[in-house]
Amino acid sequence: MLVGVLKEVLPGEKRVALIPSTVSVLKKAGLEVAVEQGAGTGAFISDEAYVQAGARVVPADEIFQSSEILFKVRPPEASEVDRMKEGTTLICLMDAFFRADLMQQLAEKKISGFGLEFVPRITRAQSMDVLSSMAAIAGYRAVIEAAELLPKYFPMLMTSAGTIAPAKVFVIGAGVAGLMAIATAKRLGGVVEAYDTRPAVKEQVESVGARFVEFDLETADAEDQGGYAKAQSDEFYKKQQEQMKAKVVAVDVVITTAAIPGRKSPVLISDDMLAGMKPGSVIIDLAAERGGNTEGAVAGEIVEKHGVKIVGYTDYPSRSSVHASQLFSKNISTFLLNMVKEGVFAIDLEDEIVKGALLTHQGHVVHERIKPLLSGQKGD
Repeated sequence: MLVGVLKEVLPGEKRVALIPSTVSVLKKAGLEVAVEQGAGTGAFISDEAYVQAGARVVPADEIFQSSEILFKVRPPEASEVDRMKEGTTLICLMDAFFRADLMQQLAEKKISGFGLEFVPRITRAQSMDVLSSMAAIAGYRAVIEAAELLPKYFPMLMTSAGTIAPAKVFVIGAGVAGLMAIATAKRLGGVVEAYDTRPAVKEQVESVGARFVEFDLETADAEDQGGYAKAQSDEFYKKQQEQMKAKVVAVDVVITTAAIPGRKSPVLISDDMLAGMKPGSVIIDLAAERGGNTEGAVAGEIVEKHGVKIVGYTDYPSRSSVHASQLFSKNISTFLLNMVKEGVFAIDLEDEIVKGALLTHQGHVVHERIKPLLSGQKGD
């Protein structure tokens, strides 16, 4: 069984789905590995390093023609799917809620497509959790970006010229990215506060050094079965904004992480709130790819409104491509090996991890949360 590793084609994407040290793990399990020429360049991995680890380094055409299993980081382009063999197994991030066209195309090619973002959040799948791995990097990089752009020090400094007050940081959302942002901002010397609609995360927030902010809101139904924040009503978000304004205008840095799977990001910081913030303040909007938590955020760009910089970068894991690739490689290989027994690969639909992440199979879109997006279309 040949596992093919494709080079990422999205401009600026520097990660690679498999690193050399993990090649040997797959080979010990009875699998062969082929890597597209130059696939590891963005993560500073040479073709020779893959060869030394036991992989073959070949042109893209051979990857598509010979591989039974394909590894990628990002969702494939339509042109890549066209080059895949019918019946291939594809494992990568799929962005499936927003890519009905891709789901349809994979189904028509009878490709078994696994979306790593759909791996269930259960104990047995923790080592396969790509979302958490990448979110942790995003939280770290968010603070580094904020420190770069903020025209102030982060730590308190006592000097002969006077005392410098520490930067005040407010983190909205205490998932993996938020908790890493809190810990990183704290290590840099900032005074950190955090808010989340889920009261249950208060202890986690305090454990990494921040003060947990509580608003007068009804939050009993704030968390879904997977541990993610649930979408709330417009009235809820309006009340939230009203109470959050006093906090936002008093700080130097705001980091927002509020994303709802399959939904547009809720707007938490309005233009009115921006107008009240201190000139020179920085907002790092980690939800910018889906519209952003900040009114006026633009995915992939830095914009300035009312003297406040709003950072909408969407490629933070790629900016730490070495470690991002290392973590992704561990996650994706562990996911695959869960389906390999004595060198034989099999899709076991009785396994909740396998079933939870399988989006397309045998000519159909099979995931219960994705099928409604293709209602009435072939492949549903």
